[in-house]
Amino acid sequence: MKPRVTVLTLGVEDLQRAVAFYRDGLGWPTEGIIGEEFEHGAVAFFDLEGGLRLALWPRASLSHDSGVPLAAPSATELSIGHNVSSKAEVDAAMEDARRAGASIIVAAHDTFWGGYAGYFADPDGHLWEVVWNPAWEE
Repeated sequence: MKPRVTVLTLGVEDLQRAVAFYRDGLGWPTEGIIGEEFEHGAVAFFDLEGGLRLALWPRASLSHDSGVPLAAPSATELSIGHNVSSKAEVDAAMEDARRAGASIIVAAHDTFWGGYAGYFADPDGHLWEVVWNPAWEE
């Protein structure tokens, strides 16, 4: 299998609230919620860099489609990395997320490995790490 990821789907409790957070709060473009005419079909997509798409889909629909029983969510199952080019960009992204309604989990700080990072959680508790890694500078 080729190591290719094209869509990252986040299960959400309230699709409209989640879309508002990413679209209105963070300013990410989307066509909005589509597929509402289908049972378990309502979803929203956001185009990310490199051809990756973020999908927001109700947790109940993801459970129905996959056959995996709906369980209590856990923020420690996964974190999503948002890499930026400077410490100032980390601070700006964390502030954007806070203004959009995110919970700041760990304030931006110098890391033990020489970078600079912080964590926020979206309204559904999904963890995002905003990070500047000096070893990844272009």
